[in-house]
Amino acid sequence: MSRLLKICFLLISVNHAEITHSQNSEDLPPLLHKAVEEVITGKYLHALLDILHFQSSNVWTADALTKVMAYFHAQEITFTLSSLQMSIKSYMKNLLYQPRQLLSEFQQLDQQQFQTAMKYLFNIRKDRLEIGNIILDWDKTRERIFQSPGVNRTLFLITLDKCFLALSALDCVDILSQVLRASVVNYLQPDVVGSLPNILLEDAFRNLSTVFKDLYDITSENTRRALYGWMKQILQKSCNMSEFNETTSWVSAENLWILGRYIVHLPLEEILKISLNEVRRFISYDNATKQLDTVYDITPELAQAFLERINSSGFDMRNTSTIYRLGLLVCFYDDLEQMDAAVARALLHQMIKCNQLRGFQAEVQKLKSQLLNIAMQNQTLNDTLGSLSDAVVGLTSSQLESLSPEAVQKAIATLNQVSGWAKSQVMILSSKYLSYEKVLSSYNFSQMGVLITGVSTQTFYSMNPKELSQIIRGTTSQYLSDLSPAQQQGILRKIAASGDFSLSVKDIQGAFFKEISLSDLWKQTGYSSSVMKEKELRRSQALYLYELLSEKNYPVDLLSTGQLVKGVTCQLIESMGTDFFLSNFKLFENNLHLLSPYQVNCLAWKFWEVSNASIPPVLLLVLPVEYLEYVSGPLCVPFIESLGRTEIDLLNPSFHKKNAVMQKVQDCLNGSVADEYDVDLLGNLICHLPPAFLHGRMSLRAMAAALHQFKLCQQLSHEQKTEIKYKLLELYGSPNNWTAETTLDVGPFIALLSKRKLNMLAEKFPNIILQIAKTIGPISSAEELLSTIFESVSNATASIEPSLARPDCLGTRAPSSDEIIKLAEANVFWSVQELKCMDAGTFDKNVELLGTVSGFNSSQLIALKEKATQVWGSLPDWKSYHIASLGRIALALTEHEIKELDLHSVDTISVLSQQTEWTLTQARSILQGFLEDSGQTISTLKSFDLVGLGAILCALNSTEIMSIQTAEFSAAVARIGLLFCSTPVLRQFKTMTESVFGTAASWNASVLQEIGTIAGGLNEEELKAFDKNLMPYLQPIAIRRIPPEVFQALSPEQIANLGPENAAMVTRSQREHLNASQLQSLQLALDGARTSTPETQNSASPTQAVQTPAASEHLRVIRALLQRRHLLDLHPAQLRWRCPPPGSGTQRCQEAARQFAKPSYCTGKICTLSWATTRESVARFHKTQQL
Repeated sequence: MSRLLKICFLLISVNHAEITHSQNSEDLPPLLHKAVEEVITGKYLHALLDILHFQSSNVWTADALTKVMAYFHAQEITFTLSSLQMSIKSYMKNLLYQPRQLLSEFQQLDQQQFQTAMKYLFNIRKDRLEIGNIILDWDKTRERIFQSPGVNRTLFLITLDKCFLALSALDCVDILSQVLRASVVNYLQPDVVGSLPNILLEDAFRNLSTVFKDLYDITSENTRRALYGWMKQILQKSCNMSEFNETTSWVSAENLWILGRYIVHLPLEEILKISLNEVRRFISYDNATKQLDTVYDITPELAQAFLERINSSGFDMRNTSTIYRLGLLVCFYDDLEQMDAAVARALLHQMIKCNQLRGFQAEVQKLKSQLLNIAMQNQTLNDTLGSLSDAVVGLTSSQLESLSPEAVQKAIATLNQVSGWAKSQVMILSSKYLSYEKVLSSYNFSQMGVLITGVSTQTFYSMNPKELSQIIRGTTSQYLSDLSPAQQQGILRKIAASGDFSLSVKDIQGAFFKEISLSDLWKQTGYSSSVMKEKELRRSQALYLYELLSEKNYPVDLLSTGQLVKGVTCQLIESMGTDFFLSNFKLFENNLHLLSPYQVNCLAWKFWEVSNASIPPVLLLVLPVEYLEYVSGPLCVPFIESLGRTEIDLLNPSFHKKNAVMQKVQDCLNGSVADEYDVDLLGNLICHLPPAFLHGRMSLRAMAAALHQFKLCQQLSHEQKTEIKYKLLELYGSPNNWTAETTLDVGPFIALLSKRKLNMLAEKFPNIILQIAKTIGPISSAEELLSTIFESVSNATASIEPSLARPDCLGTRAPSSDEIIKLAEANVFWSVQELKCMDAGTFDKNVELLGTVSGFNSSQLIALKEKATQVWGSLPDWKSYHIASLGRIALALTEHEIKELDLHSVDTISVLSQQTEWTLTQARSILQGFLEDSGQTISTLKSFDLVGLGAILCALNSTEIMSIQTAEFSAAVARIGLLFCSTPVLRQFKTMTESVFGTAASWNASVLQEIGTIAGGLNEEELKAFDKNLMPYLQPIAIRRIPPEVFQALSPEQIANLGPENAAMVTRSQREHLNASQLQSLQLALDGARTSTPETQNSASPTQAVQTPAASEHLRVIRALLQRRHLLDLHPAQLRWRCPPPGSGTQRCQEAARQFAKPSYCTGKICTLSWATTRESVARFHKTQQL
């Protein structure tokens, strides 16, 4: 907007020689005279709008400009062009950064000015505005306006306040729609809904209702309720209410269509009063199905009330056409008496949508199971498989195992589109399908859809390489990223061995490309920047490919690919020319999420060096803490706004720096979050406000606006959550009085309420509490909530007869399928005896869900393991899919029991290796079982075997590791580098790595990134021999694996070059082994202190000079002096500054001089210091600080 307001310069841009002193206000057109007066009084926004309106019906002439300047002269207004320009720019910039002030300015506009503002903001579709001979970039100006949540909020509020009085209702609704859709923040709150006009013409009301329906998903529950009330009020006014009474309803077919998703807020009694004629009309609408498909939050009671009215209105509820019109209402269909199989199949076909419901999945699964039984009446599962829709997901493994291959082949068109399959189910179905197909072709695989994830790794490896290449290129490629790492490796190894890998590499897209090993990339040719655009890269791949491609491609082409920015080194950033860097910085900024904290730190230093005045505020976060001192006054808002759009944890600031950043944020906010404007400004930063600040410095008004944002925070501390809870109790009052809407809005924060309060809420809103619990993680984060849910579900089903299957289960209530589905993580509260008494069918149907419960203790897992043997038979009889379905239950298997299992398949091993709690003896048993059952030795293992073994590889001994084939190890090394093995094992892996990449002394950045934790196996000599430039390329997970006694061998210079992310990974034990100099260097790395500068480099081999603690202290002194304006000049070997007058700190100033540099002397108020640094260092400080 500041650029736009330069049109005001027209008022002062004419030659003073043209001014005639005799002119007065009567010579100016009235509107222009008004604008000139507004410029004089500093009302630049008013003046701008008047000038825009003036020129819409007048042509600017030189004579008009002359008259303007004459008027200024006549008023004895003296100014300079530069002073007025600065005043106007400052004024307009402040308006953008102070949306409350902008709101006040808008409120003062007269009707004509407001109309003009709305016209140019929302109706003028021009890229530029031409005013006289001045051309303004209006497109960019509007973009800047709509990018600011605060300015958008002001536009929203001022539109509500003034628009319906100044413009047509249709125009105002269009403006509201544009503002609401353009913003990432939803400004609709219950109190704002009260400001909506309560009288609107029909078209305007329909349009605005459509906007609210489109924003439904991002609107709070209380606001939805308020919007429903507003819509109801207007709809009732459009009816003749005298015609309605206690037995008739205002709800017509048309009103139902207008309400859209808001029909879920209709009271039950209102639905039951709707005229049957109106219900019939509504269901007959062509778009009724589309509308009913979106009522994701409807409850069973409301859905069944609608079904009852539809049935009573004359529709045949068992007619296929009617069933297709019911949308999500079919999920609660309850008339199953004497239903025939065709109707059941039609209902099942429609129920594929039911997984979109917000809750009630246990009830849906129960209904599907009942319909499944009806659909199969007098028919076999083989006959009906293709007509059962996604109800097939509810089939047990024994039912799927009973299917014939031919039945699976015939039903593949249905099965390949079903979502929600368990791993064991796709293993069974894919095996059946492939056993029917005699030839393994890419066509056959293309028919499998999601079922391709069940194909065994060995099957992929046995295929023709050309067929595999077709799979990579074809429609099946969309599912490749869903394959296990072992399956992906099986495909890659077969293609690599064929000799056509170079061609296939170009066709591998997305995340699948990340599985290609660095050593395989080395062997290929024909890479180009364009080929890289659709691929995801590991950092090791990006480092290698960027260096390779930079030989024949322009840097801008490489940066434009996106993923290749991961491979840009600090040296490359520092070598970029100033013009190139600044003009292409947007390519880095757009991919900030792909950069490592070290790379961002390098970007920040580069930007500081070339243009510190315009450095993006977010980059200050990664510079040393003292650089935050530059953020003050007008820089505050852009600083907070920039950080608020970023997830600062991605930049991995140290605890100390994060605290300093948040303190600066608090200072910029004047110590409080006062209202929704502050919440808009904070954005993601709201997740990092300290507990004490939340407690005392956040208003309830701000809390109401911030609740949605708090619910999106991923890592709130317990202390933060506790303060949020207290704020919510203060905002909403006692939970005793909460409505269903408030409970849903509070969401996961109910987990912090007392057990008594939770019990009360569970009694009032059992389904809502279940729905909320599904969004909460493991038991450790919400034990009392999960306990409450368990008790609530148990009490609701207490009348169910206990299990009588076994004598020892008399009087014990066994878990049912409904309960297990509802409870999810709360299943942890079943007793061992209750788990033992579980029905065999219930276990078989729910074993995969039970295997995901993270809180089961060893006794519970043993009980479930024993139940598995009862259901599936003895261990040798278990199939691969049985083992794959166990999840954590497998942890209960003893060393002896593991030996009894059939572990010939690497896919079975791949599933087992995903568990991280195996003991060493269990892991050894799994390893031995796999080798024996597959008939292999360590030396015959393929790369996909190594990848599938995963964490089990940590159980290998040194002899076994050294017998791994080098080629297979090299293909799997990146995956092995993700394992957290013991130091002896990592040392052997390191030795194997040297057989692939050469001795450790020859490793480069891409190799260090490739090998991950294996670097933890380096010894002292190898580690300290690394060039300091390589230190940032150790993976963060590798740092923690380096033994403290080895880590201490690093030099201070190496430690200082670790980079912020690696420095943050240093353990307490490692710190304890460091000396003072090393600890000081570690702090430099944590702070993001500069470790290299262009002046100390040459283009062939960039070298880095660590900024020593002494030099860093000198910088701090310089900054302090700059702030206090005591600095006089900087010489190659001296710094001179002026101390304050006597009595104002002169003595302290002189003492500081003597403390930080010797010799020093002061003559009167002037101190001169001699630095203990080189001439080049001081010159560098001079340049860095832009003195």
